[in-house]
Amino acid sequence: MTDPQQPRRMTKQGHPHALAARQRKRADAAAIGVDEDYIDSFVEAFYARIRDDALLGPIFAERIADWGPHLARMKAFWRSVLLNSGEYSGNPMRMHHGIPGLEEAHFVHWLELFYATLHELGKTAEARGEVGGRARMIADSLLTGIAMQRTGDLSAARAGQNLPRIA
Repeated sequence: MTDPQQPRRMTKQGHPHALAARQRKRADAAAIGVDEDYIDSFVEAFYARIRDDALLGPIFAERIADWGPHLARMKAFWRSVLLNSGEYSGNPMRMHHGIPGLEEAHFVHWLELFYATLHELGKTAEARGEVGGRARMIADSLLTGIAMQRTGDLSAARAGQNLPRIA
């Protein structure tokens, strides 16, 4: 029996409000055509494009020997972002900080490839806007974090303001 005087420990994953929010987010995503199958297809197509890219391909090739685990991790990441699955645990900022020479041009090109893949897969404009908007927020956050780490200057907080938006 629990002591009513002791605060109940709540877990993010199992709290009723968190579960309800997760269900709402999944339902909203499904309504615009973003589900696990779509995310799997998107990640496969996008990273195939990345591997073949002259600018970004070599950066990834230096760091990824076995694409299977990386793709599985990216699928979990995007399910967490888009479906609130809660299955991804990692630190993308730390991973990107460790890449020397990563600049705005790399993030611009990454987004261009991302957006081209979204258009290629032919989902609704609403789905492209949602997924593309999330990607831009992530790119902005990573670019800003890298700029702030390199300069130690908080004015770098707007480093990603010129990144392209999905059309």
